[in-house]
Amino acid sequence: MGYQKTYEQWMNDKRLNEEGRRELACISLDEKEKEYRFGGELEFGTAGMRGIIGYGVNMMNVYTVMRATQGLSEYILTLSKEDQQKGVVISYDTRRNSKRFALAAAGVLAKNGIKAYLFDEVHPVPMLSYAVRYLGTIAGIMITASHNPKEYNGYKVYGEDGAQMSPEATAEVVSYINAITDYLSVSGDENSDLILPVPSEVDETYVEELSRLTLSEKAVKECGKNLKLVYTPVHGSGYVPVMRILKKLGINVTVVQEQVSEDTEFSTVAVPNPEFKETLSMGIDLANKIDADVVFGTDPDSDRLGVAIKDDKGEFTALSGNQVGILLLDYILTRLKEEGELPQNAAVVKSFVTTGMAKAICDAFGVALYETPVGFKFIGEKIKQWEANGAHTYVFGFEESCGYLRGTHARDKDAVVASMLCAEMVCYYTYIGKTVYGRLQEIYKDYGYVLDKNVSITYSGLNAMKEMNAVVDGLKRVSVSTIGPFRVEAVRDYSSSIRRLSDGTEETLDIPKCNCVYYELAGGSFVCVRPSGTEPKLKLYYSVKASSEEEAKIALEACKVAVGELLEKVKN
Repeated sequence: MGYQKTYEQWMNDKRLNEEGRRELACISLDEKEKEYRFGGELEFGTAGMRGIIGYGVNMMNVYTVMRATQGLSEYILTLSKEDQQKGVVISYDTRRNSKRFALAAAGVLAKNGIKAYLFDEVHPVPMLSYAVRYLGTIAGIMITASHNPKEYNGYKVYGEDGAQMSPEATAEVVSYINAITDYLSVSGDENSDLILPVPSEVDETYVEELSRLTLSEKAVKECGKNLKLVYTPVHGSGYVPVMRILKKLGINVTVVQEQVSEDTEFSTVAVPNPEFKETLSMGIDLANKIDADVVFGTDPDSDRLGVAIKDDKGEFTALSGNQVGILLLDYILTRLKEEGELPQNAAVVKSFVTTGMAKAICDAFGVALYETPVGFKFIGEKIKQWEANGAHTYVFGFEESCGYLRGTHARDKDAVVASMLCAEMVCYYTYIGKTVYGRLQEIYKDYGYVLDKNVSITYSGLNAMKEMNAVVDGLKRVSVSTIGPFRVEAVRDYSSSIRRLSDGTEETLDIPKCNCVYYELAGGSFVCVRPSGTEPKLKLYYSVKASSEEEAKIALEACKVAVGELLEKVKN
């Protein structure tokens, strides 16, 4: 069926609400907009679905949300009676229509006879993950588009372990969703007695769980009250829990008041992504005014933490997600070892696109390091696996995209616990007469300088995902012996689970499959190319190891030129 016919069906359907009818009437003469909204369906992938807010089958609206929830409901109804009765917990962030979508999802679950626990106000991703585990529900739903621009919203599903739903279970849910071809046919009961508030003790016990993960109580007691920490929730859901845990520890916090409000437009920033220094700019300005030590910022659903610290010249520098991960990894392992609490079978998990520095640090502490595909659910799966077989004790997991998790209270990245750990890390180094920036330089001196850089190439249109995958598929067919100044020692094709060495021999990769090409370079550097699973961007990851920052910068530029030429070759 063509997009014009689908558009007309929606417009002529009496079940379409008036808001939708008015909005779609406004695009009656805009063929490009109609094609975008009705020429394809919003894809429900392994991380759920994410899209621009608006009416149409390729958009985020109450109908796509209800259809997805009906598919989830039908999946749950195939499970045992005991599982069906566990219910689903639902949370949402501060984005446009988030609460409305959450209530719509609750109504659909209730209409299907499934209990729905609904938070009465915004709560972040890690607290949704925690609530699933605490309440013992069979699943969880988070309404969020994470760090995306204000025009977006999304829908993420969690399994009963608190991690994002596994690929296998997701595939079953998707099969039920895809069987629903009439989007406007799904209904819900938003007044049902099966919709229950999330008990208040969830908030209380979550904070208690986090406070048990502190590592430097003495340093925090000594230095926390004098620490000058600036925090911005960037209009998101992190404000209450982050402030609560920092105050509980006795950390002195100054908030960027202009960015506390739950502003659906995120009007004080270009994009609500704490990975960007610009997003932290108001916090840095305030920090300069009060001569603060550190700046924190969390994204709308508070699963990502951005950090800015003072360098040796007293100027604020925004750390990359990799740098924060390196610092936290080093700090956690150091403190556990100092206190005699580092488990013999300790293990760290990171995504394979995250800095190569992690291996050097883990090796120095005698700690196992495991790699997973991009997506924190895979880190959650490792936690679940080790809890079942006892092979390792999980101590830390992180991704380069500003996502960190210590503890097993949640199974997704947690900017609340990361804020706590970073704050006490600053106190610890202050207590022993160091700075965080100084420790970062020591790490580079001890293990070698590693420069990590991510580059995104944005695609557009209905075929964006297809075009990005075609580029990655093309790379698999091209033989590459060098990238910049580095020799290619091996190429990993994660779609076929094959690691091909430069001499032609092959090894099997024991890791979940994904469409990604990874070039292992001489000396511990790497380059990786993959399509994003949540936005129309081709992601290029560079991790360049050298003897100095200057040498690393030169090598990085050479690698970027080489990869650019390689991509052009594939396209042509």
